[in-house]
Amino acid sequence: MNAEMNGFTIQTDQPPKYGGEGSAPSPFDYFLSSIGTCAGIYVLKFCEKRNIPTGEISLVQRLEYLKTEDDKSYLDRIVLEINVPQSFPEKYRAALIKVADQCAVKKTIMNPPKFEIRTTVK
Repeated sequence: MNAEMNGFTIQTDQPPKYGGEGSAPSPFDYFLSSIGTCAGIYVLKFCEKRNIPTGEISLVQRLEYLKTEDDKSYLDRIVLEINVPQSFPEKYRAALIKVADQCAVKKTIMNPPKFEIRTTVK
């Protein structure tokens, strides 16, 4: 299935174990990747503004799952680790956390919108 957004075609699929062909990321994969890439853009812009080299900086996103009483897994925590080299200025290390925290995707998750689903006939 494809989504059209702002002139882009976003291809999605499901893994074969869920009935798809595995030909593209799943919508949930896009959702998860949007969190890390959003935070990464903020980190990148912060560093570029201060002429800090970014070639050795990486952002790792870890997912932590818990189980319900009926043994079903659910996503409990998303951890973002900003890995910087030893040469990264110490005075900016805490600031990186603050800029990554400004990610619009994370802010939306923290204050979720209301959903309304409708069927319309055209």
